[in-house]
Amino acid sequence: MFLPGHPAHLVQRGHNRQPVFFAEEDYLAYQSFLSQAIERYDCALHAYVLMTNHVHLLMTPSSETGISQALQYTGQRYVPYINKKYERSGTLWEGRFRASIIDSNTYLLACYRYIEMNPVRAGMVTAPEAYRWSSYACNAGTGEDPLVTPHSRYAALGTTRDECTRNYRRLFKAADDGNELQLIREHTRSGTPMGDDKFRDEIENTLSVRTGQPQRGRPEKPLADPLPLDQSISGQKGL
Repeated sequence: MFLPGHPAHLVQRGHNRQPVFFAEEDYLAYQSFLSQAIERYDCALHAYVLMTNHVHLLMTPSSETGISQALQYTGQRYVPYINKKYERSGTLWEGRFRASIIDSNTYLLACYRYIEMNPVRAGMVTAPEAYRWSSYACNAGTGEDPLVTPHSRYAALGTTRDECTRNYRRLFKAADDGNELQLIREHTRSGTPMGDDKFRDEIENTLSVRTGQPQRGRPEKPLADPLPLDQSISGQKGL
């Protein structure tokens, strides 16, 4: 359930929460396949993080099917790559990815932060800039990343690139808002649009479907790194 021009937050997990990345070259391979996919299906990637056993993506499609096609394209290349490299077979991902359309006026920057702070919440690093496999360095102005396309809401943080990145870094100085974190998780888990009633009505009218409300209940188990934090893969901690 995607709409052209509307950003969406996506989560795809490893089967039974098992790792999907095992070495540095695996992350690089996934990035390469994802780059091909977003170019092929005309999707803009605004923020992402590649965790050991799952990925978060914040994307805006140019068509209703663009995101699904891009994720399918990536998976059809990454899974055989992993199976061949590690002489394994069978599924790698836990079924279909989960996703929620995001109201860019109210929750987009919160999703940026939610995604790029994931390694910090998982205890893998103490600051987002210390984690290599995310979009933080690019969005914070300390690195380049050809995968990333700034969203207009991000660009509105400043009139210059320096002002924009400076204000973006300030978003990460505040402590996590527990209610906001839970809200993002609930909407992503249930697949319901994340925004106010007006936004949800707009999405329902455009798609001609009822989206309902996010399902509440017992909080999901945190998607933390299943490997010991002192275990090194390819000489790097927290990969």
